[in-house]
Amino acid sequence: MGTNLKTRSVTAHVPEDMASRVDAAVVRLERSKNWIVKQALADWLDQEEERSRLTREALADVDAGRVIDHQAVQAWADSLTTDSPLPVPR
Repeated sequence: MGTNLKTRSVTAHVPEDMASRVDAAVVRLERSKNWIVKQALADWLDQEEERSRLTREALADVDAGRVIDHQAVQAWADSLTTDSPLPVPR
């Protein structure tokens, strides 16, 4: 069963060296420039959406008071190079 996905063009000016790298990937991967750019954009959007989700989650933790004291983290980090490191602060 095929799907009719609507598409539209997105144009971007990129530095010459980046365009050359895309051209090289076209040859190496035996894929179209369109496929490579769509893959790259999809991967970046996924990463950006995950970064945004994690940021919102972290801010909700701060708002709820679920934080670890900076001095406790610093003491723990400093202890990692000693013979008796502290437990991970919670």
